[in-house]
Amino acid sequence: MQEKIQGFDFRRILLPENYDWSFLGEVAMRTTIMFAILLLFFKLSGKRSIYELSLFELAIIIGLGSAAGDPMFYENVGLLPVLVVFIVIAILYRGITQLTVKSEKAEKIIEGKPVELFTDDLMIHSNLDSQAISFDEFFAYLRKDHIEHLGQIKSAFLEVNGTISVFFYPDDEVKPGLPILPESLSNCFTKIPKDGYHSCSRCGFTQVLKENDEIVCPNCNYNKWVASIDSRRIG
Repeated sequence: MQEKIQGFDFRRILLPENYDWSFLGEVAMRTTIMFAILLLFFKLSGKRSIYELSLFELAIIIGLGSAAGDPMFYENVGLLPVLVVFIVIAILYRGITQLTVKSEKAEKIIEGKPVELFTDDLMIHSNLDSQAISFDEFFAYLRKDHIEHLGQIKSAFLEVNGTISVFFYPDDEVKPGLPILPESLSNCFTKIPKDGYHSCSRCGFTQVLKENDEIVCPNCNYNKWVASIDSRRIG
């Protein structure tokens, strides 16, 4: 009959029964070796930061997680097979990288391509949806770049490494646009309180509206509006 497991047995939690304490020293050595191998792999990849990794490269890193982790503390997993795994993946990675450099079609298949999220003073809902980016996420990124409203930007692209590139209007070309500060977005209305520029809170479409107007956005058929602002970008 199998022995009943006692809950909160900290001796068992810290080390299994009949565990050889001397193996902890080997775990430290194995971890050091695997850490060095990982650093070497990152060095060979030529990437300086996790933010520079494409989806293809990030998938490789995640896939290597088990290969790097298991030999650190499993005594029956040797280091040499893991080293072979890393060498083969490094060679394949270099080969695929060279292929993407020489073939634009291969680059698009493997790496993907930039996706336009904002242009012509409007958010591109289909692209935001396809990339699973919510308005809040998009606006949060823009705020980090000291952007106060959409009239300050000309276009925005989601790059293949997951970052968003933003192109700005010159100060003298800034237009009235949808304010993206949280307090402004919370003040939506369906009935226009006074004459002036107003922006659709869903797509950013901006036009002059009259007091007491109750209309839907001609671009996205949404009916909630926010008073536009035209301040210049700071920072």
